This record gives sequence, C-alpha cells and structure tokens, in this order.
Amino acid sequence: MTSTINQQYRLAARPVGNPKHSDWNFTSEEVREINDGDIVVQTIYISLDPAMRGWMNEGKSYIRPVAIDEVMRAGGIGKVIASKSPKFAVGDYVSGGTGVQQYWVGAATDRTAGFYKVDPRLAPLPKYLNALGMPGMTAYFGLLDVGQPKAGETVVVSGAAGAVGQTVGQVAKQKGCRVVGIAGGKDKCDFVVNELGFDACIDYKSGSVRDGLKEHCPNGVDVYFDNVGGDILDTVLTRINLKARIIICGAISQYNNTTPVKGPANYLSLLVNRARMEGIVVFDYAARYGDAVAEMGKWMTEGKFHTREDIVQGIETFPDTLMMLFEGKNFGKLILQVSPE
Repeated sequence: MTSTINQQYRLAARPVGNPKHSDWNFTSEEVREINDGDIVVQTIYISLDPAMRGWMNEGKSYIRPVAIDEVMRAGGIGKVIASKSPKFAVGDYVSGGTGVQQYWVGAATDRTAGFYKVDPRLAPLPKYLNALGMPGMTAYFGLLDVGQPKAGETVVVSGAAGAVGQTVGQVAKQKGCRVVGIAGGKDKCDFVVNELGFDACIDYKSGSVRDGLKEHCPNGVDVYFDNVGGDILDTVLTRINLKARIIICGAISQYNNTTPVKGPANYLSLLVNRARMEGIVVFDYAARYGDAVAEMGKWMTEGKFHTREDIVQGIETFPDTLMMLFEGKNFGKLILQVSPE
C-alpha cells in the first residue's frame, strides 16, 4: 500500500463565522503498510452534515472537537481493499467514521471509526448515509422517542427537504400524523409534498412562516422538530398546543454566528402550554439503530418511503461543498463522492 497516496483535509484553524479555505490544509501522504488486525478502507462517499461545523469549535460538547491538524471528522461509506482482520474481508462495503480522506487505515475494531458492513444489494450505498445512516437515525429516534407523536397530531419540521427533515416527515406520516414542513424555495416545498407525502410545506423564502402556520396548522402544533433555530423556532413557539413537544436537533441558522447564539425569545410559551423542549444526540441510540433500519427499510421496500441525495464529485471540492449546507444550496442529503463504487 505504500505506493498509494491518500489525500486528506485537515483542520488548520478554528473558523470564525463561515469556514474559509484557509481553515483547511489539503494534504497528501502514503498509505502505510497494515499490521495484524488492521484494514484499509477506500472511501467512496462522505456524509456532509451541519453538525460538522460544531465539531470544528473548541469547547465542551457532546463529542470532543476536531483537533488542529487532525483529519476532519466525517461519516462515510467505503470498500475494504486490504485486510489483516477476521472482522472484514477484502471487498466488503462498510460504513463508519472515514474522515474527509480517500483512505482510512487502522484497526478493524477501532471504536471511533465504528465500521460495520452494509449491503449494496439491499439499498444503494448513498442511502446508508441518509435514511439508513446517521441522519435517519437522528430523525427516527428524535421524533419517536423524544417527540412521542400520536396519530392525528400535527407535526411540524424545519429543514424539511434536508436529510433529517425528509425522514422526520415520512416517519410521522407512517405513524398517522398530519405533517407540515418548512423549507426554502418552491422546488423543495413541492418535493416534500408531492414526493414525500407531507400534508403541506411553508416556503420561508417567499412568505411569512407565521401566516403559513396559521393556514396549515389551524389546530396548533403538537410536535415541532427543529433543525434551524433562530426566528423560525421563535415563531413556532407562538403556535404550540398544550403539552407540545419540541425536539432540538440543530440550529443551522446559528452555527456560523460571530455573535452569541440567539436563544428563543418566546420560551415562556413552554410554561404557558406546559410543553417541553428536549435535545437529541443520535449516538445515545446506537444500540437500537438496527430497529430503525429494519422498520424504515421495510417501508422503502413497500414503496412507502423515499429519500433524495445531492451528490457532489471530488474530494478537492470539500470546502465549497460543505458550505452548501449553510447557504441552503443542497437539495436532499448532501454527499461528497471521492471515488467510484
């Protein structure tokens, strides 16, 4: 393997505001020879997620920050091309923490990477980074365990056309709820209604979210799955029902702030409505991922569940492709393809 060159993106500096090209080092190194118990994974697809912006910041969080000069953390799908481990054979497809690089090398049992086999015969590989991967697990357990929706209730989800949002809405529909999405642009709203089966979608770019909630949620909001934070969260809080549940998954509108994060001004609505707001961190549910994959996979097989991926080619595009998340330019789960399947 020593003749194989591995291209990697390493964190060069802590970003202030939007990540810049100068915050990254694009490096190359030879892939080392493997030891007993090691594998080499050739990365095919890398998952790009809003959470990556938080991992670049220094400070206490649910996961340690990426260190300066460390390969940028990312989940991915790859193919085992060398193995000295009984756990994986050459030719196996695996999902895990590949990082933003062309090859991952290390112990097959590395807990940080957490590789497990995936089967491209059961679903296209990109699906394992979408509904059958971390975004899908976040949506499934965040909605069902934290949100606890009941048939007939109204569920609202922001970032509805994104990786998490599209799964939240479809799971809620399968559980008998009325589902209203919030997304940016007519194309995205048409997608979540016409292809994903949401009951309605509010286009925050062309109209008032407040007016849209009044129109499409005339009986109020029982469950709100929040991916964006900021003004949209504040607006939804004015429409929640008694005993409503608000799931805090992310706050993409706040991630690149150079000023303090804006908290909800209307939080007293939680008091008035005896409602609760709770965060979701997907890693808490790792032992139950198989349950979610089984149920959503069944829905896919039955044609009741759909996903959309936005795939960009080339590892060298990583800095600009990542920014698509924060500019609202991706349509579906954003994935970087770095090698052919």
